[in-house]
Amino acid sequence: MSLNKDDQLETKFIHGATSGPYEQKTGAVNVPIYLSSTYHQDKFDAFGPFDYSRSGNPTREALEQTIAQLEGGTRGFAFASGMSAITSAFMLLSAGDHVVVTEDVYGGTYRFVTNILNKFHIEYTFVDMTDLAAIKDAVQPNTKVIYIETPSNPCLNITDIQGVVEIAKANDALTFLDNTFMTPLYQQPLGLGVDIVLHSATKFLSGHSDVIAGLAVTKDEALGDQLKFIQNTFGSILGAQDSYVLIQGMKTLGARLKQSTESAEKIANFLNGHPLIEEVFYPGLTTHQGYETHVNQTSGHGAVLSFRLPTKGAAKALVEQTRLPVFAVSLGAVESILSYPATMSHAAMPPEEREKRGISDGLLRLSVGLEHVDDLIADLEQALQVASKQVASVGSSR
Repeated sequence: MSLNKDDQLETKFIHGATSGPYEQKTGAVNVPIYLSSTYHQDKFDAFGPFDYSRSGNPTREALEQTIAQLEGGTRGFAFASGMSAITSAFMLLSAGDHVVVTEDVYGGTYRFVTNILNKFHIEYTFVDMTDLAAIKDAVQPNTKVIYIETPSNPCLNITDIQGVVEIAKANDALTFLDNTFMTPLYQQPLGLGVDIVLHSATKFLSGHSDVIAGLAVTKDEALGDQLKFIQNTFGSILGAQDSYVLIQGMKTLGARLKQSTESAEKIANFLNGHPLIEEVFYPGLTTHQGYETHVNQTSGHGAVLSFRLPTKGAAKALVEQTRLPVFAVSLGAVESILSYPATMSHAAMPPEEREKRGISDGLLRLSVGLEHVDDLIADLEQALQVASKQVASVGSSR
């Protein structure tokens, strides 16, 4: 089986990993799991392509080649988690460098930037990346990286990718972009000029809440060589078994994400019309402030949305009343996942920093899964009725 460069992404998700050279003899439709830490070398002074699995493993390499192909990059890398992919990319920096980071960034990234990078004497500035002028103002002579999340987590703010790339290039800086929410199916950052694309592959790429993994893809070979050195040196690689599980999950991304996105759009519209909901954050709504930018640089709106209730008590009542969504950390799975950012994804942020970013005590994030959308809406509707009564009872007692 071979792929054509003009094949659609849905086709590449399914066949990308098995189009490599490792299983041509048997015709196996699945990539083998190479559970070997080391490899025999036929010659004393000429090693084969693999010598030690920290440096390279055939199963992991099949995954890495697949994500590179899907993102339109030159080199792909599989890490033990999304955070290990992100932190490894940041290790391309040196003491004295400066980074500009999107203000409403994932809590784990915020924690690393604020508590670890400074130990290496790397400076940082958080900025509202919906405002290109603010990004320009934040750039300093020693700025080496501009770090983007679009849509951002959890308020789904949108950054003009090409606009940021132009600023970065004018200042001889690199651009990193967390593409977890959109995946390569809906957003192709490297094609818009970004230098490194990052994923928490635990989320949509895996899709089944069964593996922790991170992926990175570089735009050019030279940068790929540098990141390969970091990966091999730190050793935070994805094991063969998890690489296999992730490959299997990625095969169904096209079907999963399309259905989840269709459901998310319906749920966003339902919530947007509910009297208890103060605001819905979803880039597929035409009322979203980043809607025009988003549709110009993506091919889909994604399956994640957030919504704000008036109080923490209302959010608690809704969570405890819902029947179908799992109340948990993470997103992007076949089951819908309801999260409370203040104590889950963004618990690493101090309360005052969360409030600045719109992560209020009434904010909930919903990753829409594959349940029937009518069942999800009915469940949310009955939970909102309970939450409304909670708000009314609190108000009447004052």
